[in-house]
Amino acid sequence: MRAVQVTTLDGPDAIEIADVADIEAADNQVLIDVHAAGVTFPDVLQTRGLYQIKPPLPFTPGSEVAGVVVSAPGGSHVKPGDRVVAFPGLGGFAQRVAVDPAVVFPLADNVSFEAGAGIPMNYLTVHFALLRRGRLAAGENVLVHGAAGGVGTAAIQVAKAFGAEVIAVVSSDSKAAVARDAGADHTILAAGFRDAVKEQFPAGVDIVVDPVGGDRMTDSLRCLRAEGRHLVIGFTAGEIPSVRVNRLLLNNIDLVGVGWGAFWLSNPGYLQEQWRALAPHFESGALAPVVGEVVALDRAADALRALDERRATGKVILATR
Repeated sequence: MRAVQVTTLDGPDAIEIADVADIEAADNQVLIDVHAAGVTFPDVLQTRGLYQIKPPLPFTPGSEVAGVVVSAPGGSHVKPGDRVVAFPGLGGFAQRVAVDPAVVFPLADNVSFEAGAGIPMNYLTVHFALLRRGRLAAGENVLVHGAAGGVGTAAIQVAKAFGAEVIAVVSSDSKAAVARDAGADHTILAAGFRDAVKEQFPAGVDIVVDPVGGDRMTDSLRCLRAEGRHLVIGFTAGEIPSVRVNRLLLNNIDLVGVGWGAFWLSNPGYLQEQWRALAPHFESGALAPVVGEVVALDRAADALRALDERRATGKVILATR
């Protein structure tokens, strides 16, 4: 089978496409023919050895896939021929994966493989962020940074599906159009976003979704109303910001860490619980992953560079077949 291989930790340019032995599933694993794989920022970090998960070289990155079940253990909730999404965590940039049934989810017939491959990392992360860590309630308003990216568009849609009003922060007019198409009620440019938010929402916002980090955090905290929540999801800007915690005390606001992976690894049944909560919204179309560029497996380096250089809008997908 064809697979992406990271052989040196020199970034996206150093990856190789190789013919490797077909993967075989253990008796307790689901074997999947992969049709599409989602590209994530952790994949980029792994090509440089900068992610917390550091597999030995050479390895195949790729944490989320969509495809068709080839074989499954007896008594499993999926069977050969089923369309599924899976979260292998590693090895997804290949034409087959073998995974634990706990990280395999049925894919509705109305959702394409390309869209399905964009679900696990982004939608399950923001569902955990907004509903569990952020305690989102219907009628609240949510400010989303990086709103035209994969995490951002997922956050817009999940917030809307659960009854929130959404303000999208973007870096350009073209990205504002992406955020509006994803369902954002308002769009504002990142430059001077604090003043724009205060003008439209004088009392502040209830929740900030922040996958960007960097120098936005201080002004984001100032955008929160009393008892508002700032959700720390990631640092695509590259810089991990420092916070003067007296701001939290004086304004009665929460700075909330969102470690979805750490949480579900300790609570493995939580992933299926999340899928059951979200599946009706995918089936209805309320949640519809915004697929940006679909790239052939041979161009995996281009896909990773698009995220690395912050050029991507929506979800970047590798077509593996």
